[in-house]
Amino acid sequence: AHAQGTWPDRPIRLIVPFPPAGGTDVISREIGGRISAATGWNIVADNRPGAGGNIGLDAVAKAAPDGYTIGMGQAANLAINPALYPRMPFDPLTDFALISLVATQPNVLVVARNAPYRTLADLVAAGKARPGTLTAGNAGNGTTGHLAAAMFAQAAGIEVIHVPYRGAAPVVTDLLAGRVDLFFANPLAVKGMLESGDVRALAVTSVTRSRTFGEVPTVAESGYPGFEAVNWTGLVAPARTPDAVVRRINEETGKALAQPETIARLASEGSEPFASTPEQFRTFLAEEHAKWGRVVREARIELN
Repeated sequence: AHAQGTWPDRPIRLIVPFPPAGGTDVISREIGGRISAATGWNIVADNRPGAGGNIGLDAVAKAAPDGYTIGMGQAANLAINPALYPRMPFDPLTDFALISLVATQPNVLVVARNAPYRTLADLVAAGKARPGTLTAGNAGNGTTGHLAAAMFAQAAGIEVIHVPYRGAAPVVTDLLAGRVDLFFANPLAVKGMLESGDVRALAVTSVTRSRTFGEVPTVAESGYPGFEAVNWTGLVAPARTPDAVVRRINEETGKALAQPETIARLASEGSEPFASTPEQFRTFLAEEHAKWGRVVREARIELN
């Protein structure tokens, strides 16, 4: 009754657990802006970066469950970090009311323009011919790009030496210089260089081809059926937030994600709309939590 009556009668805080201008921030502001424009609600983005997204999501988990605090969760802080961090400030499976999935984004496996690999099969053949020589740069330990490379190495039966960096830019620099062989990259980090031809895309890690890179095959269709390693975002609220509030925000999120302008904006940074019901989000999160935990354990990935 509260949700259907006076709610919201003040601004809704949307906590973004990553810095301004990054991918999660862009998606958060796009969705928040679309919902505000359609409903008249005042949704205010509040960036709370740190600890791989844990600081911001912890603020959501501990906020009052009154419908005035929501957050943009992500694969990192909801599904990957629980397997990486010795202690988590929240339980992603119990401390949130899940509102809706928002978007999904594949990694793009790229190599330098002058690299000898033209296809994924070429890369795997090189890895098997010269075991222990392929190097994969990543934007940091525990990122989806790092874990995607580990997943692929396991699936292909090859050894890949992981080289962590502080962000994507230095990885690209060393890729172009020939100091690392491959990079499972965030689309935004390499889109310009793909367009200029400085790097070559061998595959994307989504199950279906990307709207942004439609000519690039998926890992799954390149000989590894079922392979999927994507980043994703989803709106969450503190546990015990009234169900009527959750359903109302879910409804407006779905409408925002269906708008052609939203689809085009997401496509410009390599993402696809990924709307869901709260129940579908709950099932999806449990599956992702289990999958990424298994990858971290089997690849023996640690934060350092």
